[in-house]
Amino acid sequence: MRTGAGPLAGLRVVELAGIGPAPYAALLLAELGADVVRVDRPGSEVPLGLAGLDRSRPSVAVDLKHSSGAEVVRRLADEADVFIEGLRPGVTERLGLGPDDLLARNPRLVYGRMTGWGQAGPWAQRAGHDLTYAAISGALHLCGPADRPVPPVNVLADFGGGSLFLVVGVLAALPSRTATGGGQVVDAAMVDGAASLVTMIHALANMGLWQDRREANLLDGGAPFYATYACADDRFVAVGALEPAFHAEFVRLLEVDLEGEQYDVAAWPAHREAIAARFRTRTRDEWADHFEDSDACVAPVLTLAEAPRHPHLSARGTFVDTAQGPVPRIAPRFSATPTVDPTPARAPGADTKAVLGAAGFSDTEIEELIAAGAVRQG
Repeated sequence: MRTGAGPLAGLRVVELAGIGPAPYAALLLAELGADVVRVDRPGSEVPLGLAGLDRSRPSVAVDLKHSSGAEVVRRLADEADVFIEGLRPGVTERLGLGPDDLLARNPRLVYGRMTGWGQAGPWAQRAGHDLTYAAISGALHLCGPADRPVPPVNVLADFGGGSLFLVVGVLAALPSRTATGGGQVVDAAMVDGAASLVTMIHALANMGLWQDRREANLLDGGAPFYATYACADDRFVAVGALEPAFHAEFVRLLEVDLEGEQYDVAAWPAHREAIAARFRTRTRDEWADHFEDSDACVAPVLTLAEAPRHPHLSARGTFVDTAQGPVPRIAPRFSATPTVDPTPARAPGADTKAVLGAAGFSDTEIEELIAAGAVRQG
């Protein structure tokens, strides 16, 4: 259990273990300094969807279908500020761990719920993943080349539209609790968040400044000065020279003749062809060196293995080395209350006795719960 570090020091969070967005939200809260306890299932293995997201917080293993196990979680939630779950709508209610159950005992609790489709609506009970949530929100339509949308891995709806909006909701509910004296339910749906992320694109479309098709606009690869290009070594550079001053610097340093104005759409195919041919004359890193210290808005497209070693990210400490390899620290930075560096993931149930003891369970109670199979010490 950690106290006294990070801007959320003193905040107590109980997390029902899941996959993807809810665990990442709990990770963010933990490394912001909150005291987060992860409730795992006894005997569970770490699923693929939890890879790297179970760090920086202790684990208790509880059989939620055991009557005494569910009561253990209720007692933990009695003393918590925040409760997080990422199960399908209705599951925690059936376990006796729904909002009504927990808020009746702890009226100041902020109950954070993370689902793909939300707690209500005709698709609320459907299965889904980032790709399907992004598809329905309209966000997926923006991703990829003209001939087909491309999965944006799972960062768009899962983590951008899910985890971050859940954290925003939880942090917004806490000062509201201070003002009103009562907690509330935060219903974070990945489909809602993914739709919100493309607010500016909707606005541009409503103004007639965005065509509703891919590779036809300034920011979707349609413009030759906002795109990626292959180099002589088949690695890539990214060009983001949107503004005229940056574009002029880009053209000067690239040493290419472009006939027509920057925003003349009719000239874009010829501009793209000339830019592509020029980039093919040098390797990616040669171009990166060439554009270093310029305002041409050109950067090398780095691999996952290369990114932690980039001089800028290294200087900022964006990544931290662990026994498993480099992992990114959370963002943003705080001047007075620095965030907590990642600590290794704990095996399911590794901290059951310690967590329950700190929560007020007697040694006898803990041993009886273990003997009954309600909890497990890993």
